Amino acid sequence: MRTNDTSEDQRLLRRPRFVLAGTNSGVGKTTFTLGLMAALQQRRLRVQGYKAGPDYIDPSYHTAVTGRVSRNLDTWMLSKEAVMEIYLRSSADADVSVIEGVMGFYDGKDPKSNAGSTAELSTVLQAPVVLIVNVGQMARSAAAIVKGFQRLDETVHIAGVLANHVGSYNHFELVKEAIEQECTVPVFGYLPKRTDIQIPDRHLGLIPAIERGELRPLFDSLADAMEQTVDLDGLLAAARSAPDLMDRSPVLFRAPKTEVAGAGGSLHCHHADKPIKIAIAKDTAFNFYYPENLELLEHYGAQLLYFSPLAGELIPDEADGLYLGGGFPEEFAGRLSESQTLLEQVHHHIAEGLPTFAECGGYMFLSQSITDLGGNTYSMVGLVPVKVTMQPRLAALGYREVTALTESILFEAGEKARGHEFHYSAAEPAPFALRRDSPVKSDGTALTADGSYGANPEAAYQVTGRFGHKPDGFVWRNMVAGYTHLHFASNPRMARRFVASCRDYRENGGSVPSTPGNEGNEVSDRHGGTYD
Repeated sequence: MRTNDTSEDQRLLRRPRFVLAGTNSGVGKTTFTLGLMAALQQRRLRVQGYKAGPDYIDPSYHTAVTGRVSRNLDTWMLSKEAVMEIYLRSSADADVSVIEGVMGFYDGKDPKSNAGSTAELSTVLQAPVVLIVNVGQMARSAAAIVKGFQRLDETVHIAGVLANHVGSYNHFELVKEAIEQECTVPVFGYLPKRTDIQIPDRHLGLIPAIERGELRPLFDSLADAMEQTVDLDGLLAAARSAPDLMDRSPVLFRAPKTEVAGAGGSLHCHHADKPIKIAIAKDTAFNFYYPENLELLEHYGAQLLYFSPLAGELIPDEADGLYLGGGFPEEFAGRLSESQTLLEQVHHHIAEGLPTFAECGGYMFLSQSITDLGGNTYSMVGLVPVKVTMQPRLAALGYREVTALTESILFEAGEKARGHEFHYSAAEPAPFALRRDSPVKSDGTALTADGSYGANPEAAYQVTGRFGHKPDGFVWRNMVAGYTHLHFASNPRMARRFVASCRDYRENGGSVPSTPGNEGNEVSDRHGGTYD
């Protein structure tokens, strides 16, 4: 069934959609989201999933359920125009969009505003909101909770409620009657207290379980539960009541140009006849990539070549660049350290100037070593001058705005971008590790193509978080590596410059031109610190 046809005015687009929001974290958003996605899919609807905020894990679940790549919609990292473009672009052939909220409905970047919250996202998308409430051990009081959410910001459209942790059907009837009388919105259904439905560990077991199809029984069980206790027709009616959206000019995926001006010259892009090729590490250890990061690289003329470091696969010979994303390299550090040929190849290629961007897990992979919680230390690539040690508690979490401290393959000096940080490790300064036949000298400098020596790595950017500033990452020759996950859609020039750098590298015969602003700087002992 198609429900996404445009209206007679071709600038208005019909996009059935609803936001699943929660009163707080842990209220059951993911359980309801996966169940509703699975149930709607069983009705032969094409379901497009989205996640408010920067999280990588929940979109992995969405993708596994729907068979369509789920997207992050983040109103703090990205402009409202970019959020709308991502939504309209990815929902074009979907019958209904299910948007999972983050934290509590009004929780975001700032406790004094809706910035970065699910509430703000719902207003940007003009989407009906279905509020999930834990009604355990209450009845009429549930109506007071819903009414409070309605009144805090009357510009949001709470179109209905779902109740979780219901004790019995009679309990549900009490809650439903109270909410519908006092709040004048429907209660679409409920989930009872259950112990037999458990979402697997949100980290280590997720990706392998998805790849092996082990989560299908869970999804089917959730779909059956939704069919039994949720008014799916009512939810679909709410989704279809969403207003049509204006089709705007793109701010991210604009029409191709032959070349675009950049610092110190032009950045050549969109050479379809000779696409540059960027190797993307993609496996259980490296799997956190915002889809738009990859799609913007393609938009600017890159062909993506996927390879698995965990399987011992090497960087493809034809690669003109390398992108090492986040993931869980610490969980596979032993296996990665045994792939000596891979470690030496990565080390050699980057030292020789292969344009490389590594974030979080990729940054850890390029470090000297990773030490796990058991005290076991495993050698890594050895190009980033830090040693990584896993921590028993979360070491860093939160939004980040980065300001480039020097020119690199991603930035001009002073340019800004946004992203987030989430990791359980700490990085301490350490000297370069040397490998056989490495272009790197014992003092940490490297022999360049013209016979001169490049400088030690310097800080890639200054990072601003809720509690202050710090330097993060390193720039060295054509490498940028750091803890911060950057969203290219916050500054599409990052993707454009990366592709252009890869093209320059190829056209220079695989050698690295000198990098402005990268001379004479020593490694700071401040790198690797964390803050919230």
